[in-house]
Amino acid sequence: MREATSIEVIKDLLAAGATATAYDPVAMKEAKHHFPDEPRLSYAENQSAALEKADALLIVTEWKEFRSPDFDSMKQKLNAALVFDGRNLFEPAEMKRLGFGYFGIQPFLGRTTRF
Repeated sequence: MREATSIEVIKDLLAAGATATAYDPVAMKEAKHHFPDEPRLSYAENQSAALEKADALLIVTEWKEFRSPDFDSMKQKLNAALVFDGRNLFEPAEMKRLGFGYFGIQPFLGRTTRF
């Protein structure tokens, strides 16, 4: 996790005044070493708990367990059905059909696509 994108993203979010809840099935312990005693960062016990009352979902990992979520449950837990997908795990047209605001990262094009 030493050079993980998630560390930089969390730093930027906190610097902008945001609060965040993080979940990773493997790197939680290591993440806590990078952000000791940070009151605006909490850690969820599972991916479902991380969504509770969140304003948006930001995906910065490619673990298989994130590839097939319960989208209905996601929409119920999030304050807004808004997903920033830094790993292109989901199909933009499908996310739109499901009623999500979706921002996928387009590799090689150098831009973000909103659907």
